[in-house]
Amino acid sequence: MNSPAHSLAPETALSAQEQRYVEAVERVLLDHTTRQRLLLTEVSLDALPLIDAIEDLCRGGKRLRALFAYWGWRCAGGDPEAPEIVRAGAAIELFQAAALIHDDIIDHSDTRRGRPSVHRRFQGAHEAEGWRGSAAGFGEMAGIIAGDLCLSFSEAVFASIGTQPAASGKARRIFDTMRTEVMAGQYLDGLSEAIGGEDPEVALERASTVIRFKSAKYSCEHPLAIGAALAGAAEPLLSQLRGFGLPLGEAFQLRDDVLGVFGEPERTGKPAGDDLREGKRTVLIALTEQRGGPDDAALLDEALGDPELDAAGIERLREVIRATGALTELEGIIDATERQVRAALRRIEADPESKRALEVMASRALHRAS
Repeated sequence: MNSPAHSLAPETALSAQEQRYVEAVERVLLDHTTRQRLLLTEVSLDALPLIDAIEDLCRGGKRLRALFAYWGWRCAGGDPEAPEIVRAGAAIELFQAAALIHDDIIDHSDTRRGRPSVHRRFQGAHEAEGWRGSAAGFGEMAGIIAGDLCLSFSEAVFASIGTQPAASGKARRIFDTMRTEVMAGQYLDGLSEAIGGEDPEVALERASTVIRFKSAKYSCEHPLAIGAALAGAAEPLLSQLRGFGLPLGEAFQLRDDVLGVFGEPERTGKPAGDDLREGKRTVLIALTEQRGGPDDAALLDEALGDPELDAAGIERLREVIRATGALTELEGIIDATERQVRAALRRIEADPESKRALEVMASRALHRAS
């Protein structure tokens, strides 16, 4: 990465007002799931594990997307204590939970944030009780339903936001666009794994599209725009925030892809090299294929996506990624994107406190190990 003199200052602690906001979001999340627990109790006590799993998942995470919504709101002059932005943050976090649950099913991921993923949790319950049929199939069924419930909860919380119709309508359109794009991006991600090896240029373009629509826009750009739109922001400010949020989201996901291969399990909460076992066709892999020779391509084709890949196999793939220069090139792309983020930040017309907060948010997204 760039030296400290040229990069966004690393500052990771939440400010007091951010902590108050996060706590308010978590109260809304708990209030909503508590009310849904009462509803499911009337249906059947057997359905309560669905709420238990959702609540446990929603207790974790950095609240990055909710915080971006908050600072988008503040950039547009929104009241720091207003309930509207709290409910918007909670709705975004519930959508994030739905995406994680479904993504872990798609990727056959065993863990999430250091604990069993939701579908594995239900699979474990099936195995412990000795129920009939496939434990894995039961886990996937229950995980899909839990994810669908999160989508329903997200919609209900967002719909409960009370604000002026014009602002609410604009924010609603962004919220709906975000959800559609993420689901399309998830499909394209799965499609790239199914297609497998293809022309390196095509693979790189496909991986970049997946990053943009599955992750980048909904991690940073859309939450910023939702918050600003709720506060009544005009198009110039929305455009400035989008210009900052999109490259930041792309750099955030590129860093995530590096951590998916080279991250430390005790910090990422996922097994070492998990993206390699899952066969993720990331920009890092596309660059490796582009730069590597026939032997490298053959090894990638054979080993990528092998769920039984052991530590030695993971290290062989890591060495290919390093030796081809793909890791160094990707780090250069992240650095260049960080410079783009800084330039976009300077163009945002907002109060100094909000701009400083966005700088710190960018630092959290780019300088991380988990």
